[in-house]
Amino acid sequence: MELTGYLQFVAALALVLALIGALTWLIKRSGVAGSLMPAATRKGEARRLGVVEVLPLDPRRKLVLVRCDDREHLLLLHQGPAPDLVVAATAAPQAVPDFDEALERAR
Repeated sequence: MELTGYLQFVAALALVLALIGALTWLIKRSGVAGSLMPAATRKGEARRLGVVEVLPLDPRRKLVLVRCDDREHLLLLHQGPAPDLVVAATAAPQAVPDFDEALERAR
């Protein structure tokens, strides 16, 4: 391949990358990206769902503690034909103040 073929390839690649960059910038500027992204990844929005703890029971089963808003759900997840189970659903415990806050309140 001659030098002009390589230059043509590099120019086409640069054009495609520039078009992808311009399209990305346009989507972000138009505000369409906010409706396409999940709520957890948007700026300024708090996460409502989170995994608190995972406890493997054996290679096929595990207990997962999931927090959603002010409730915690204990799920028994396993591989196989039987469905997964919600073992318990309770109110989430209140956050424990850190040592500095407790010391300030004690004074």
